Amino acid sequence: MISRAMKFSVTTPTSILFCMFAGLALNTYPGTLAAHSGHSHSTASPPQGYSLVWSDEFDVDGLPDPSKWNYDTYRNLDGWWNSEEQYYSHSRAENARIENGQLIIEARKDGNTLTEFSDYGGQDYSSARLFTKDRASWQYGYFEVRAKLPCGRGLWPAIWSLPEEPGQWPDSGEIDIMEYVGHDPKRFHATVHTADNNHIMKTEVGEKIKVKSACKAFHTHSLLWTADAIEVALDGKPYFRYENEGEGEGSWPFDRPYHLLLNIAVGGTWGGKKGINKRAFPAQMKVDYVRVYQANEADKIGLK
Repeated sequence: MISRAMKFSVTTPTSILFCMFAGLALNTYPGTLAAHSGHSHSTASPPQGYSLVWSDEFDVDGLPDPSKWNYDTYRNLDGWWNSEEQYYSHSRAENARIENGQLIIEARKDGNTLTEFSDYGGQDYSSARLFTKDRASWQYGYFEVRAKLPCGRGLWPAIWSLPEEPGQWPDSGEIDIMEYVGHDPKRFHATVHTADNNHIMKTEVGEKIKVKSACKAFHTHSLLWTADAIEVALDGKPYFRYENEGEGEGSWPFDRPYHLLLNIAVGGTWGGKKGINKRAFPAQMKVDYVRVYQANEADKIGLK
């Protein structure tokens, strides 16, 4: 989910090296399509030597736990990046709540009910953008989110990460663990953004994977992030890997704490590329859990 610029369709830089591991492509050409059958049962698990350091199991009904989650709303009045069309609410149960052990992020077509909010910018749609900024951030670890996404043209849900300390995008980096656009209903996308690797320079690096049940079932999206590499997996099967080649911050700004974000955007340069289906609303992103693991101190030496 690009924070300050237009979204893109992933293209293929020629400088990426490739390898095959256990029949699954790692370091594959960004933009190629990996096959995946899709299933709701997760086989994901943290690497050996990692322990749970933070989690939300969403066990208590009501608004999200304020000790764990904050609301990103600062662009409501001026309009959000990427020409997105949603208003992100704060502590509004219609857009973010916990029900029956799940976090519900709900996008709604209810702009006429938002005029009471001082930061309302005239949007037709409302949604929520939750993040752990000022609550929790991590440098390296294994991150696991089990979620079910909404189907519908014009929807753009994401699970992603940004630096805790603000910086100039894309120089300070961005990790997109999962993005989904409703007009491409059977694919998940994973991408990294850096000063050297971004869509403005046409050097962006990412991968997409075909999943029949992308918006019809729960899937587990995970990120393994070390000082040496970033690896994204779906239901325990890696499909995107980005390595630290020691070329400096331009290609590897991922050496600082990052926080997590969960949201549904509406429309925009990528999400709304083929318009917005008004019948898709209300649309719910359901999150079963969010878990963060980090390597035990004794296992950090020589970690790859």
